[in-house]
Amino acid sequence: MKTEPLTPKVPAPSKGSFIRWFADIGIEDVPSVGGKNASLGEMVRELSSEGVKVPNGFATTAEAYRSFLREAQLDQKLADLLREVNSRNLDDLRKRAKQARQAILSADFPAGLAEAIRDAYRKLDGNGGQPADVAVRSSATAEDLPTASFAGQQESYLNIQGEDQLLVACKRCFASLFTDRAISYRIDKGFDHLKIALSIGIQKMVRSDLAASGIMFSIDTESGFSNAVLINASYGLGENIVQGAINPDEYYVFKPTLRDGFRPILQKTIGSKEFKLVYDLGGSKFVKNVPVPPEERRRYAISDEEILQLARWACVIEEHYGKKRGQPTPMDMEWAKDGLTGELFILQARPETVQSQKNRNVLEIYRLQEQGKPLARGRSIGEKVASGVARVIPSVQLLHEFRDGEILVTEKTDPDWEPVMKRAGAIVTNRGGRTCHAAIVSRELGVPAVVGTGNATELVRSGEPVTVSCAEGEVGTVYEGKLPFTVERLDLQELPRPKTKILMNVGNPEQAFSLSFIPNDGVGLARMEFILTTYIRVHPMALIHFDQLEDAGTKAEIERLTAGYQDKREFFIEKLAQGISMISAAFYPKDVIFRLSDFKTNEYANLIGGKQFEPVERNPMVGFRGASRYYNPRYREGFALECAAAKRVREGMGLTNLKLMVPVVRTVEEGRRVLSEMEKNGLVRGVGGLEVYMMCEIPSNVILAEEFAEIFDGFSIGSNDLTQLVLGVDRDSEIVAPIFDERNAAVKRMIAQVIHTAKAKGRKIGICGQAPSDYPEFAEFLVEEGIDSISLNPDTVIKTTLLILKKEKELPKGRG
Repeated sequence: MKTEPLTPKVPAPSKGSFIRWFADIGIEDVPSVGGKNASLGEMVRELSSEGVKVPNGFATTAEAYRSFLREAQLDQKLADLLREVNSRNLDDLRKRAKQARQAILSADFPAGLAEAIRDAYRKLDGNGGQPADVAVRSSATAEDLPTASFAGQQESYLNIQGEDQLLVACKRCFASLFTDRAISYRIDKGFDHLKIALSIGIQKMVRSDLAASGIMFSIDTESGFSNAVLINASYGLGENIVQGAINPDEYYVFKPTLRDGFRPILQKTIGSKEFKLVYDLGGSKFVKNVPVPPEERRRYAISDEEILQLARWACVIEEHYGKKRGQPTPMDMEWAKDGLTGELFILQARPETVQSQKNRNVLEIYRLQEQGKPLARGRSIGEKVASGVARVIPSVQLLHEFRDGEILVTEKTDPDWEPVMKRAGAIVTNRGGRTCHAAIVSRELGVPAVVGTGNATELVRSGEPVTVSCAEGEVGTVYEGKLPFTVERLDLQELPRPKTKILMNVGNPEQAFSLSFIPNDGVGLARMEFILTTYIRVHPMALIHFDQLEDAGTKAEIERLTAGYQDKREFFIEKLAQGISMISAAFYPKDVIFRLSDFKTNEYANLIGGKQFEPVERNPMVGFRGASRYYNPRYREGFALECAAAKRVREGMGLTNLKLMVPVVRTVEEGRRVLSEMEKNGLVRGVGGLEVYMMCEIPSNVILAEEFAEIFDGFSIGSNDLTQLVLGVDRDSEIVAPIFDERNAAVKRMIAQVIHTAKAKGRKIGICGQAPSDYPEFAEFLVEEGIDSISLNPDTVIKTTLLILKKEKELPKGRG
């Protein structure tokens, strides 16, 4: 099939006042063509030279819309209809909105406007000279302001073919300025209904029905973390993602090192992508949903190269708009891939209006006080907690049953639901991803939402009290009953930094972006164990020696988890690298100290396939763990995969703030053997700024600290294990648990000794154990001894920082 480019030489500007081509407009033309069309023109005019591709098209002007109202004598009629409309009275709102739309749809289209649209359309060549297939999109003249997105308020029509269909779609766009949700939104935002005009964008269709499309943000939509691009992708046309009809793929890319030429894809998550929206030549809406074959669902919708290309465009677009506005401008974009040519295109770009408007000087931390019975789980939107009576609403026709403050539970939402959504205490949907309609609106409204639960409408009963928690990471949970929770609000604006560095202990990559906003100096302990148990779940040796596995059920489970990976080792490396990179990126360029695997043999045995590769030990706590594993033939190949993941993060993604830490180093010789093993796997201490630390958690580490300081860059005191071994107390035994106390004089004397030795040898020393998080007086003791850094659990960072600031003031000059 012969195909014409979607960005041909643009025709000469129209002489009339009704039509303007994208190449002739920019963001200064919002009053004439609305935010959406002005933005398209801005990109065509200014960013084509930087490689950003936008499908060709034209816009009708605000004057065209006003001319239509004048000639059809609709101005006064619409004013009368909307004068006393009440957005809280859904029946009245619905009635008046319908009358307004009917008035527009029944009016004659002005001959001059119709001819102007027909004439421009004829110049927008399709394939082989045939009429173009176009998307017809509404663009309000007040949309995409810094505090009002207007996203989804008016209608769009896809796969429009021929002049007659085009004119019908244009009239429907004019009428969509008066949908229930658009009227309600304008009332809430204080906009005059008749001072808003509607421009229509007519843009060549990208044949993404044959490929993929999606949404992209140049900011993390949950945390507001500004250094990441978030991309959602699914097969077919993009409306399914916006409407929350499917759960899309999700990709994160790190902007700072992307600009430096690295390939920092931080995370890739496969969505279920159950359906795709395709052309329907005989249907009434010209598009239809069809099922996606199972084998396609299990694949990513786009390649790594395409992910990186889109992310580069996101950076270009964000930087351009930032210069135009004179301030940072995170962007919300839509993209599509043409299945005929393989090209990527940007379809829309508008300023992001939720996270970019938040006050970052005030930190709100929600915490559940107790756990309840989970009813449903999905993707958390926001970080809040809310409780109330659940109201399951299966369709928009039953919205009148909803009461203020209830928890809205439904299949999915679209803009017609917005008058009710703004009255909800929280929102729960069966379908949708992070960029679906329910997610976008709930963020704007500031209410928690759990989307993509799959079956919440079946598991949650109307009229029953529930608690919706989005304060526990990426997974949001609907709990039975009203559970108590607290909200801590902290003003961070004038909080000074202490001399002692305050680091954080971080294990869950999904929380890293949010945690990065807590005032900190980096991460003192990033744990591998959470990534192993949550993302990987398979013993590394079971992946390497898959053919030797004896249990058929185990092999089947591993096959399921690693589907799509030709080399099962790559599954381990990629998943581990993604977990490490999310934490490293969140705190970049601050140090992130990542501890290599520290499972005990019984814990490794619990991983899928682990029992076949792990010995049975009577006392795993002091057995085959930490450094001893890394060079031992039983695990050496598994350690090589850990090294490969760390190398990929540092060298492939450019996250050189990643430092490595070796746990349970029993002897100096063992330390040398581990460093040698790391070198064999491409991780050479000192090369590329790589620093390697060791845990100080065994009495021998304290006694031989001078010798250990010769081969490692620093120490991190593990007060839990050190206390156990100094006092001879099994910390897993409830019988002798009362004896376990880090504040014991023997433990404190060991810690003081190693701090002084490390500082004398010019090595960094910190602590990552639990003690300073639990005991304020222990943190004060560490400051008195002059420790370099204290790594704390996130929920204790602020209060311990204040304590340390006070303590440092009390110390004699030159101490600490």
